Amino acid sequence: MSKTKTLEFRPDDYVVYPAHGVGQIVSIEEQTVAGISLELFVISFEKDKMTLRVPTNKATEVGMRSLSSPAVIDQAMTTLRGKAKVKRAMWSRRAQEYEQKINSGDLISIAEVVRDLHRADDQREQSYSERQLYEAALERLTREVAAVAGTDESEAQQKVGDVLLSRAA
Repeated sequence: MSKTKTLEFRPDDYVVYPAHGVGQIVSIEEQTVAGISLELFVISFEKDKMTLRVPTNKATEVGMRSLSSPAVIDQAMTTLRGKAKVKRAMWSRRAQEYEQKINSGDLISIAEVVRDLHRADDQREQSYSERQLYEAALERLTREVAAVAGTDESEAQQKVGDVLLSRAA
């Protein structure tokens, strides 16, 4: 069973782990944990200076996925151009929803958070927690856009920024 999962991801592939964003599979290794031999993906998140080990047979179960296709990136950019949808619920409830969307690993949901929390220069200030959520979502979005396009993060950030500015104009 684990052999079919192994074929899905290979060393040097970029993958998206829902709770951490874009990482690169460094290797696949065997490790014995509590007397059970496990095959693990070793995923490096360079920017966070973090390494994660995920059992190969649990990878899809925990939501690990390949990078989005260029079509999904385009769809995310279209989502960014849309009008912000801010619900009138209490901030704590909205913050929870935004957090769930960010940690879902779904690029469109992350783009919705960026769109909803983006503030143009002439709009009111963001609270600290709003800014934290916005920056987390923006970072996840730009990292995946950069990885798919094969560019660096600053170019991807420029592209996302341009889309957000074109919406405000």
